[in-house]
Amino acid sequence: MPNVKVFNMAGNEVGEMSLSEKIFGAEVNGAVLHSAVRAYLLNQRQGTQSTLTRTEVSGGGKKPWRQKGTGRARQGSTRAPQWTHGGIALGPKPRSYRTDLNKKTKRVALFSALSAKVAEGNLVILDECKLEGYKTAEMVKTFNALGLNKDVTKNYKDGAEVKSRTETVACKTLLVLPEVDKLVIKSCDNIPTAATTLYSTINVYEILNAEKLVMTRAAAEKLQEVYA
Repeated sequence: MPNVKVFNMAGNEVGEMSLSEKIFGAEVNGAVLHSAVRAYLLNQRQGTQSTLTRTEVSGGGKKPWRQKGTGRARQGSTRAPQWTHGGIALGPKPRSYRTDLNKKTKRVALFSALSAKVAEGNLVILDECKLEGYKTAEMVKTFNALGLNKDVTKNYKDGAEVKSRTETVACKTLLVLPEVDKLVIKSCDNIPTAATTLYSTINVYEILNAEKLVMTRAAAEKLQEVYA
């Protein structure tokens, strides 16, 4: 059973929390994670792309020249695909990209994603997340106190010479809440690298897309109640 440290919004350690082995200590199944992410991305597609075929392009009702005797290739319409402004051959048409996974596969994928974050040390448990108003600066301060940053080496030109420097940038962070908190959600909306979600709507793509997963103690407990 994995144990993780619990921090407050000031970044101070306030205790430990035991997590469910079934949810946060499962074996990471890469194939199932791939299927879950692929299904999520496919389901985001609207499928409304459409091209016009030769029957849908306006014009071209008249045969451009007679069939024989001109020395040119025979043509029946100026709206055939080989003509400029002609129709599109075998182009995309509206379709549904919808794909579904069964409940067991979805759960295995979710447990694998959460377990991967724990194994990598990228899960942070927050004692509670409360704000007295819309305070983006407070959320930025909290993320910095929790150490949700990384060092990135960037190259730049100094005249003809190429030099490098190290900069500290914020990690992509997903904050999981136990219930809708407009103050916290709106405060995080102004942070480009931060996103919020609820324990009941969390999905595999969001977890894997985030570099750091921050979860309140209440959200973690409710998640374990639902799945364990």
